[in-house]
Amino acid sequence: MQFHHNGYVSGEPRVLPAAGSGIDRPTELPDEMDVLIVGSGPAGMLLAAQMSRFPSVVTRMIERRDGRLVLGQADGIQPRSVETFQAFGFGPHIIAEAYNIGWMNYWTPDPDNRDNIIRTTRQADYAKDISEFPHLIVNQARVLDYFAEAARRGPARITPDYGIEFVGLTVHKTGEYPVEVQVRYVAGPREGEERTVRAKYVGGADGARSDVREAIGRKHIGNFAAHAWGVMDVTVETDFPDWRTKCAINAEAGNILHIPREGGYLSRVYVDLGEVPENDHHHVRSTPLEKIVEKANEILHPYTIEVKQAAWYSVYEVGHRVTDKFDDVDVDADHAPHVFLMGDACHTHSAKAGQGMNVSMQDGFNLGWKLGLVLTGRSPEALLSTYSAERQPVAQELIDFDRQWSSLMARKPEEIDDPQELADFYLATSEFPSGFMTQYSPSMITSGSAHQQLAAGFPLGKRFKSAEVVQVCDGNVTHLGHQHQADGRWRIYAFADRPGQGEASALGDWAQWMQTSPDSPVVRYTPAGVDEDAVFDVKVVYQQPFEQIDVTAAPDVFRPRCGRLQLRNWERVFAAGEGIDIFDERQISRDGAVVVVRPDQYVAAVVPLAATDELAAFFAQHMLDAH
Repeated sequence: MQFHHNGYVSGEPRVLPAAGSGIDRPTELPDEMDVLIVGSGPAGMLLAAQMSRFPSVVTRMIERRDGRLVLGQADGIQPRSVETFQAFGFGPHIIAEAYNIGWMNYWTPDPDNRDNIIRTTRQADYAKDISEFPHLIVNQARVLDYFAEAARRGPARITPDYGIEFVGLTVHKTGEYPVEVQVRYVAGPREGEERTVRAKYVGGADGARSDVREAIGRKHIGNFAAHAWGVMDVTVETDFPDWRTKCAINAEAGNILHIPREGGYLSRVYVDLGEVPENDHHHVRSTPLEKIVEKANEILHPYTIEVKQAAWYSVYEVGHRVTDKFDDVDVDADHAPHVFLMGDACHTHSAKAGQGMNVSMQDGFNLGWKLGLVLTGRSPEALLSTYSAERQPVAQELIDFDRQWSSLMARKPEEIDDPQELADFYLATSEFPSGFMTQYSPSMITSGSAHQQLAAGFPLGKRFKSAEVVQVCDGNVTHLGHQHQADGRWRIYAFADRPGQGEASALGDWAQWMQTSPDSPVVRYTPAGVDEDAVFDVKVVYQQPFEQIDVTAAPDVFRPRCGRLQLRNWERVFAAGEGIDIFDERQISRDGAVVVVRPDQYVAAVVPLAATDELAAFFAQHMLDAH
């Protein structure tokens, strides 16, 4: 990470200087604010962490609980989420305390004694082949803690306003703060008091029974499957040999999905409680813990578990529902939305695919930078309409995947022709649950594929898949994408053509245009009086070995002046190294290419170095001239 550009830093460099709304931040919820976040779950807390990087925007978060979440129900962390944690600055920290899923084992009835189970398949986890980031298990409460820390350490110093619940809202057609919100204090000295506040935008992250969703008239579409599962976080004594390995267990008595938890002792166990009668009226949800443990022992036979402590347990019926739209305006409306739904407020499904928290966080990531750019005057309000347009199809894909996965998990042994089928499905579809299948359609912020062949390894609309490069200034090998902080900036990667430094090249012409032309996005959209890289983080990757590149000879656009001291940034110039060639790994044309990446790490455009008009036209669709 970089610091000292504003002067010597002797303390924790991840605590950024307070600015704007973070200076003398009011303790009480103000009467007016730019953004009000309702709910401090994964989507809401990530949104707060993102908005903390926009200190000129007044953002507040209300949460009905009187304090932090102590025990979360979600625990699976997919590689895409770990990649997101890296962008928010705490990836290595959470990896260190999490359980790393290295393998998944499959158990089925013993052909010689079908009352017993035997291990039939041992399979390496998909994360090893898909990403440099691992597949983790960690308490949802810790994920929220880390995002809360990022929000608190950001310039806006955002912290939740606990003990305040959402009551209702009205969206007015006019006014600077058009969303009128009713709230009620449910804890503390003001308990029972109701008041009205106003906001420009509201983010509803208040769970599956979302009151924000009800307030804007959106509906959950879908239903519950006639199947129930018990889930428990337990510490046990057991003779089951795979207790510290993730397992899918299919037995005559039912099914178990077993997932070890962080810390070395705790495990999460999903126990198949079977079909639910049509007239059950959700009575199955009152199944006691003892019955769930008893059922688990039936399935695990000849092995047993003795539960020493249950940190938490619940019973749920599998449900698959998606809200009809993720904001408060109809598709054909001629005005921008002001209320947005995220996470369980707009999509619910089973927990066994490990997707709920992961997809919810990407909702918050998608929305946050868009609100930040609109509210800081960098982008038009029309940008906000892309949130629902992009995230609703992703949620539907999740529901479709989860319905198939849940059905496979709930089968009876006699319904299984091939014991390897579940393992094969898990591996074959691994890119989806890992979080890497999301691909946004062309829009004002994602271009068409006319030049995709110039960088085939960076598919348009998909997240920027990092690769190793050599940082020229010090010769260190680093991942290009790991420097992508969640700071609301666009990334522009220039991959050089063949000529070396000092020779005429398409890169040299492009860099000159980027630095000086009035049509250049850097020139046109960067306000006066801020750092040269305040809006765009522009990097170059040369084809030559790093020893042949002189940082001081690189064009100025790749060496911006930063901070109060206006120091040159030396860490934007990279090279393909010996045996580490990003041009080959990501199929980048040796004639060079420009790859544009959105603030949420998704590839937005690929153009030739000579296509400066196309690059200018792309940004003109969704950015406003600087003043």
